[in-house]
Amino acid sequence: MKILLSNDDGYRSPGLHVLEAELKRFGEVTVVAPDRDRSGASNSLTLDVPIRAERLDNGYIRVNGTPTDCVHLAITGLLDEEPDLVVAGINHGPNLGDDVIYSGTVAAATEGRFLGLPAIAVSIDAHRPRHLVTAAYFAGRLVGGLATGLGGVDMHPSIILNVNVPDLPLADVRGMRSTRLGHRHKAEPVTEVRDPRGRPMYWVGPAGPEQDAGDGTDFHALRNGFVSVTPIEVDLTRHAAVEPLGRWLDTLG
Repeated sequence: MKILLSNDDGYRSPGLHVLEAELKRFGEVTVVAPDRDRSGASNSLTLDVPIRAERLDNGYIRVNGTPTDCVHLAITGLLDEEPDLVVAGINHGPNLGDDVIYSGTVAAATEGRFLGLPAIAVSIDAHRPRHLVTAAYFAGRLVGGLATGLGGVDMHPSIILNVNVPDLPLADVRGMRSTRLGHRHKAEPVTEVRDPRGRPMYWVGPAGPEQDAGDGTDFHALRNGFVSVTPIEVDLTRHAAVEPLGRWLDTLG
């Protein structure tokens, strides 16, 4: 396999290095990653300035852009051959529920899917993880599974696998579960501070606590020691609402 690996924590991230080592067991890995931490960049593309890419001594390509820039650039012109698979991670910190809207890790995988490739986003449930090898192991299991086929599972080609792994020793992980996205309460308020000249500045508040986090959700699986694997889609259309919305619009003339 030819695997494109990216992330949002930047090319120096330990999670990236550990995942690269694991994925090399399955084929040729090309790393194209941001030159700094771009967490929360979501699906943003850099359109107002040129993007620079630099190949480093270890073979990594660092890009002065977003995770989406990295994957887009790699697939649409930077690489000599198109990869077979896009993997993003290992993100330091989980991407659960509403987090996927903001996540640069999920965005990197999403861009791979936009461009027609299967894609996996991998995160670990700690911002200072101790068991990155556990997350890498399960990522490898999934990549190996994709390489050998889905065993009769009919999975739509628009799907991205969003994977969250407990920060536990491998022996303590209870297995993998197919889950849906849960939901959080709204984010905490911003924090206002003052600069040396007395002008206001703001820090975005932390994500809200769990709200919809019961059995079947990614929150529940992770909290109970399972790897959460959630199939998510690029298509944001609420298909069930299209017809009733159309009837309502007709009444408006």
